[in-house]
Amino acid sequence: MSSLQLFWFILIGVLFAGFFFLEGFDFGVGMSVKTLAKNDKEQDQVVQTIGPVWDGNEVWLITAGGAMFASFPMWYASLFSGYYLILFLILFGLIIRGVSFEFRSSMPEERKWIWNWTLAIGSLMVPFFFGILFISMIQGMPMDSNGDMTAGFTDYINLFSVVGGVALTLLCYLHGMNYISLKTTGPIRDRAKKYARALYWALYAGLIVFAVLLYIQTDFFALHPVSTSILLAVMILFTVIANYCSYINKELIAFLTSGFTLIALVALLFTGLFPRVLISSTSSANDLLIENASSSPYTLQIMSYIAISLIPFILAYIAWTYYVFRKRVKHTEIAGYGE
Repeated sequence: MSSLQLFWFILIGVLFAGFFFLEGFDFGVGMSVKTLAKNDKEQDQVVQTIGPVWDGNEVWLITAGGAMFASFPMWYASLFSGYYLILFLILFGLIIRGVSFEFRSSMPEERKWIWNWTLAIGSLMVPFFFGILFISMIQGMPMDSNGDMTAGFTDYINLFSVVGGVALTLLCYLHGMNYISLKTTGPIRDRAKKYARALYWALYAGLIVFAVLLYIQTDFFALHPVSTSILLAVMILFTVIANYCSYINKELIAFLTSGFTLIALVALLFTGLFPRVLISSTSSANDLLIENASSSPYTLQIMSYIAISLIPFILAYIAWTYYVFRKRVKHTEIAGYGE
């Protein structure tokens, strides 16, 4: 395995981590429109917290997919063909939530409820099916030596993958609650903290079940016992910190640590996969390895130059965007609030 192959494997992991950190709270906010907000004005308030940034956050996913296509074409081909239906559902969720942002703002009040529901449903679908995808992937899928999958329903949908989907959805929802607490004022802010404090106990139980199933259903502990144990401990530690900070009104720390939990989860999945990119449940000889799935060294070299040149500008732009829109969305500034 070359250093460039390792670099691009890590970079794809970083892109997915950035996606779940930034888009994760978008999903949580989207779900909160129908679970947290009590009226139209509160719904408008929570949507305004992500209005300037949600579409930019999705670029991380597009970039991760593009990087996978260019640097690991065999990984891309096997993953996107084997998970065609799951990825279609993810894409459908992204489409309906993206459309809902635009349509709800131009609809009369009596029709806005339709797009509030599509926003909430789309925001729930995406993390849930991403959880299904990643967890079934680390369990191993029936795959031949050419990277072709012949999976059935239970290969995708089983106890572990459903637990993973629910856990990722809950992580995103709590990340969104922490973001709403950080970015709003008024009753919605207090309610977000209350919901987060209650739901963290469900997350603790979910993480325990996830850890047990990870030990039973995967080879992560056998192949990478130290990194797997450390990253699981880090996830639990960040969760405890975020929960504690929600009680003492350290909203920024609660938001950052809930995001770091998602980053630790992505790191756990990628380190557990290493040196593979896809695991075959039929035979380890059919595993798709980093060194066998990548593009040519020349392609990786050219792409590395481009990535290293562009990434600083992209990160600077993202930081500037969040700085410009750093102020809270005050409930007193929402038209008609309290009427």
